[in-house]
Amino acid sequence: MTGPTPGPATDPILLEIVEGTLASVEREVETAIARTARSPMIRDAHDFRAGIHDRRLRKLTGRSYSALVQPVARDFPPDEMRPGDVFFHNDVYLSEGGIGHLPDLCVTVPVFHEDEVVAFVQAFGHHDDIGGAVPGSMPSHARSAFEEGLMVPPIKLWDRGVPNRAALTIMTRNSRMPDSLAGDLDAECSACLMGARRLGELFARYGRADVEACFDAIIDRTTETFRRELLAKIPDGTFVWEDYAEHDGVDPPRLHAQRITLTVDKAAAVPLVIDFTGTSPQAKGPINHAGDYSGGVFLKKWLAPVLRNLADTPERAAELDVNEGVVPLIEMRFPEKGTLLTPVFPAPTNARTFVILRLLGVLAGVLAKATGGRMPADQETIRYTGVYGEDDRGPYLMREVLGGGSGGRYYADGEDTIHVVPDSRNIPAEFAEARWPFVVERLGLAVDSGGPGEHRGGLGYDKHIRMLRDARYMSIADRSILSCWGVNGGRAGRPFRVDIDGEEMDGLVDDRPVRAGQVIRIRTTGGGGWGDPLNRDPSRVAADVRDGKVSPTGARDDYGVVLTEDAPAGRSVDAEATEILRARLRAERGPVPFFDRGPGFPGLSGGATSADVDALDP
Repeated sequence: MTGPTPGPATDPILLEIVEGTLASVEREVETAIARTARSPMIRDAHDFRAGIHDRRLRKLTGRSYSALVQPVARDFPPDEMRPGDVFFHNDVYLSEGGIGHLPDLCVTVPVFHEDEVVAFVQAFGHHDDIGGAVPGSMPSHARSAFEEGLMVPPIKLWDRGVPNRAALTIMTRNSRMPDSLAGDLDAECSACLMGARRLGELFARYGRADVEACFDAIIDRTTETFRRELLAKIPDGTFVWEDYAEHDGVDPPRLHAQRITLTVDKAAAVPLVIDFTGTSPQAKGPINHAGDYSGGVFLKKWLAPVLRNLADTPERAAELDVNEGVVPLIEMRFPEKGTLLTPVFPAPTNARTFVILRLLGVLAGVLAKATGGRMPADQETIRYTGVYGEDDRGPYLMREVLGGGSGGRYYADGEDTIHVVPDSRNIPAEFAEARWPFVVERLGLAVDSGGPGEHRGGLGYDKHIRMLRDARYMSIADRSILSCWGVNGGRAGRPFRVDIDGEEMDGLVDDRPVRAGQVIRIRTTGGGGWGDPLNRDPSRVAADVRDGKVSPTGARDDYGVVLTEDAPAGRSVDAEATEILRARLRAERGPVPFFDRGPGFPGLSGGATSADVDALDP
């Protein structure tokens, strides 16, 4: 990996040591949390992350996104903090944009050197239950934040090493899963305190001035690398695109738009302007995201990883960290209060993933327009499914964050069953069956779910759960009507689908009864395809069929590939028949659109197969 570019007064060897220590401490904190937490969501699904920030509240590490220190420093001046203090918050509207919904609980620990705060270690993760109208604290039909659970503004949870038992008692009393909540919080506080000690040792060994000079160099390196290697790939100009959430749990399904107008001026001090004007009004239901705080600094770091797709090679993209160095390159412009991105308290937010995940795709789409299709197709890699009820041990809650397929890229197929949260994963079947009253009858890839393309979209999950006791099913999922879009001639992937013994479920469900013996069949989204599927190498289509990723029918209808059944491996390409079929399919379909939004879009758009913003500039 290419290391930081030293500043004139920065020792390059020390710079490597500091950068390596930051990465090591971050991983050590996350490992400690994973090993000591109680809830399956934290311990097994790994839906949490850590971050290290300097005393100027700048994020120094770039392996993962994290929350913000700004709300803590706003309410508790750093010069009044003491060693052993631990701060806590989960209040969406008092988090400066760093917390998206109430189950995300955040702990922050200051790092001290010679009795002064020099840095912060932070961890936040998605916890099982923080109260509210339904188990799991994500009521899909909520109309107010007051239905979603306990809201805690920044407080001092530990004071000089002494836990605030009153606050902990209030929080656990409001949770349906008090033991796992208490255990997770203890794991996170202890891990961050350990990380603070590790960073304090770094300052003690090398001195504050030299370590902070290295912090500056790390951030400056990111700024210059993004400017030189990535922004140089985008032509100057203004580009517009939008995408949609499809439902909010309250109103009937419709198009909830998130629009980006991207202005690029590489000679300007701030070369990228992202304007969200045109985003739809805030929803009645819980799909809003409070992003318009602290200049949108959280969203800047949330969206910046999309830019890494412009790197010269995928290997180089993987080397590029996203830390505070991306912030000076981006200006955010928000519409007036009262939109999906600027909601007014107490608008509900528990399903805000419908907006912030979509924004990743909107930025990718507008960059695809600007760069002639160099960006990946769309993906939707977070949705919550689960069951709850009672067994011999009492009440239980099983909730899982299942990923989906990523979009095809100009150089490769999309990845199967990925999760946008770093290191998160599905819950192992063996663990689930031992803990909860159901059997996992299937856990595999959803055949044909990836969008057809010259480079195919990644596949989603196909998971079947047979209940052994009566229970209730829950789901917080988008892309159950609209599909992950294809780009540059690629076609859309298949949407999210759940059925219970053949009865199809909506994407937003709180308490659908499931009887013992019934089977819940879950198919998560496939990523969009990249490039014309009729240009895909027929031998690769045959390999996909042999691997069970594409069906023989999909090979014929989507890719125009005719297969025989006389090969030793089971199937081979009939080259002559394939050539004839592809010629006929090309003639019948006509020109392919740059974006393909899938078959669900016309039902919500009044019959249109594309949006006005889909057209490329002449």
